[in-house]
Amino acid sequence: MRFDDLQDWLDWQESLNPKQIDLGLDRVVTVLAGLGLSADFSCPVITVAGTNGKGSTVTFLESILLSAGYTVGCYTSPHLFNYNERIRLNGQTIDDASLCQAFDCVDQARADIPLTYFEFGTLAALYLFSQAQLDVVVLEVGLGGRLDAVNVIDPDVAMITTVDIDHVDWLGTDTEQIGYEKAGILRNNRSAVFCALQMPDSVRQHAIDIQANLLQLGRDYLFQGVGSHFWQCSGPGFHYMNLPVPSLQGSYQLQNAAGVIQALHLLELDRVRDEAVIAKGLTSARLNGRYQLIKEQPQVIVDVAHNAQAARALADQLCSDPVKGQTRAVLGMLADKAVDTVVELLSPVIDNWYLAGLDVPRGLDHESLLKIVKHGLSDDKLSAHVTVSAACSQAFEEADPDDRIIILGSFYTVAEAIKYINKV
Repeated sequence: MRFDDLQDWLDWQESLNPKQIDLGLDRVVTVLAGLGLSADFSCPVITVAGTNGKGSTVTFLESILLSAGYTVGCYTSPHLFNYNERIRLNGQTIDDASLCQAFDCVDQARADIPLTYFEFGTLAALYLFSQAQLDVVVLEVGLGGRLDAVNVIDPDVAMITTVDIDHVDWLGTDTEQIGYEKAGILRNNRSAVFCALQMPDSVRQHAIDIQANLLQLGRDYLFQGVGSHFWQCSGPGFHYMNLPVPSLQGSYQLQNAAGVIQALHLLELDRVRDEAVIAKGLTSARLNGRYQLIKEQPQVIVDVAHNAQAARALADQLCSDPVKGQTRAVLGMLADKAVDTVVELLSPVIDNWYLAGLDVPRGLDHESLLKIVKHGLSDDKLSAHVTVSAACSQAFEEADPDDRIIILGSFYTVAEAIKYINKV
């Protein structure tokens, strides 16, 4: 084995390919074959792509399947605190020893192929899932869909949560181009679910071209809230009248949950059709960093929102959950994100901004972040800080008990903030 320590493996993987992002499937296809695996997995697979909502969707899928008594493997990215979070077997994160052993198998199978960090992890996850005799595997696309390493596997059901502008350097500058990339996870004559009301023509046309059975929210299946505690969901062959509101916060979670229910019905697994099982799965789902309340008086909410669509959803949620005091925002973002758009969308619901530098690859330092947003905000609403911890400290110092602090902009921002809050 090349390394015995997980961190040594991860550090080495970061330098194996000179490109941090190197889209394409050829390398992964070759190594997958070297591992003795193929595009057709030994159990049903659900692959989830989309601009926003992927993490919540995977969490709902996993929670309902586990509630039904099925064995489940989940692969997600990125992680908040530990790399191990990316791979779960039956709801439990993978241990270091198993991950190192999987990395070693991938290393031997790749020969001299320069896998990227993400490709290495994806292949390790697929190897681990192949050894675990699972009932269902759930895979989250890392970037786009068509050329993402996850797309080396043929899903039985493909899900596209939403399509909006993000990752323009790799996916395109409009929703039609981005939709085409995400539609790449669809397969000939297999089922797919589009989980939003607005679907790009590129997604619809691709489904027609390959004769995929594509179901869309608002056309083929529906959901409706019933008061503040229950909701309804119906589609081909199912109608649930009294589902409990999901445990994950945010009104948009009903849209994610409805897509999940439709996708699970397409798998034709008997036990996930039981309304009590679905209800249990929805209420027991847990996911860090998605409109997550972590402290009260003042309220402290963390949200990994980092693009325009997520910012709009967050702004709507903050409006629907008013507080007596002010709303203060701690913001740290990556350089390739539409920072000015995110700030513009949230400005109507934010009273004070605390800008934080991110000392990570592609991270914006506090001075660069300030230059981007300063023209749109008055000086008395702005302060800039070298680190997320420093920004949080200032926000907490100035906040009254009736105020609210929202921490957002990146997984890195949320992770550093939670670590800081746990220490104070």
